[in-house]
Amino acid sequence: MMLGRGLDARDNQTRQVREAVSNVEKHFGELCQIFAAYVRKTARLRDKADLLVNEIYAYAATETPSLKLGLKNFADEFSKLQDYRQAEVERLEAKVVDPLKSYGTIVKLKRDDLKATLTAKNREAKQLSQLERTRQRNPSDRHIIAESDLQRASMDATRTSRQLEETIDNFEKQKIKDIKSIFSEFITIEMLFHGKALEIYTAAYQNIHNIDENDDLECGHQNWTQYSSSSCTITKYRGFSEFTVSTRLSVSFRHSPCKFKVPPSKNWFIKIFIWNNTANF
Repeated sequence: MMLGRGLDARDNQTRQVREAVSNVEKHFGELCQIFAAYVRKTARLRDKADLLVNEIYAYAATETPSLKLGLKNFADEFSKLQDYRQAEVERLEAKVVDPLKSYGTIVKLKRDDLKATLTAKNREAKQLSQLERTRQRNPSDRHIIAESDLQRASMDATRTSRQLEETIDNFEKQKIKDIKSIFSEFITIEMLFHGKALEIYTAAYQNIHNIDENDDLECGHQNWTQYSSSSCTITKYRGFSEFTVSTRLSVSFRHSPCKFKVPPSKNWFIKIFIWNNTANF
């Protein structure tokens, strides 16, 4: 009866260990997959942000000076943030995803330990069954031999069971330690990134806020005035034709090789007088 209770106790222990290992295998596997997906999403967000930076640079190049400068500075800050996001991705891979992946190997080792315990337990159960049959036949020599074999099997099972108990205790301690480490690393990495993000977004906000719409409107009015004056007018004056030419135009004459262009840096007009019958545009 004592041997039977010992077997029952080891059965309970083995079942508890198996359930603990299966629980870790299930939930750590799910955590690993979800954290890996989280990292992939973060990497895709970084890629989309890079596209946004390139588009802002392209648009800024077409705008007025103050808006151009503000957008360029914003894009510089936003691009800097993506460097920190890349570091976030790499750290999450190394400090969170990889340690969770390693638990696949750890679980396999624990299952091997369970297999050794079950083998020893089965050997003990077999010897117990043989002893019971021998007792029923009641030959003294066989009874002594069977009981001696049973004691050896029982000692092996007890030793293996004790080793398994120590192994599972170490497994549980290491599991808790690893969970604390993994989640602490995750929180630290995210805090570092978001701290830098707050600093960079503050600078980016200031760059956008510094855009002077009045300066850009004045610059736009000047450009509009220059382009609207780009015209050629003809007036009659005593047999001559008077031409008013803007600074951005050139005048050519069909009956003369003469061609000239006013430097665009000069903001003034010139007048050309030629005979009416020789001018042709």
